[in-house]
This record gives sequence, structure tokens and C-alpha cells, in this order.
Amino acid sequence: MTKETRTDVQIYSAIAMLLAGVALATAGFVVPPTGEISDFVLLFFAQCLIYAGSIFGVSIYIHTKFAEFKSEIDAKEEGGEA
Repeated sequence: MTKETRTDVQIYSAIAMLLAGVALATAGFVVPPTGEISDFVLLFFAQCLIYAGSIFGVSIYIHTKFAEFKSEIDAKEEGGEA
């Protein structure tokens, strides 16, 4: 599995979890008893948000650290050549 494929799978799964959580939370308002959301629905929605947040947060953190590391290496190479 290539890096791009793995990243795409992570992003699509996070988006799918967000959509599933929102759909289930919305359905909780519609089904009887109308206007009341079950504890299970709230727990599932919270887990969907945590999963999506961890996927996006970890991905952004890793890309940021990699960019910082790359810029440090580039700066050292330029300093060594000068």
C-alpha cells in the first residue's frame, strides 16, 4: 500500500465516520420518542468525533514535523555549502 493510498483511506474513513455520526444523531431526533437522543447515539457520535479528530490531528502533526525537519536539513546543507 502506497503512502498516498494509506492517507486517502484514512481521510475517507474519517469522513465516513463523521457522516455516520451525524446521520445517527439526526435520526435520534426523528425516531420515537421524538426529540430524545439515546445515550448510545451520543456515545457513538462522540467516538466518531474522536476518531476523525485523531486521524486529522495526527496527520497534520506528522506533516508539520516532517516539514520542519526537512527545512532544518535544507538550512544545514545551505550553511555547509556556503
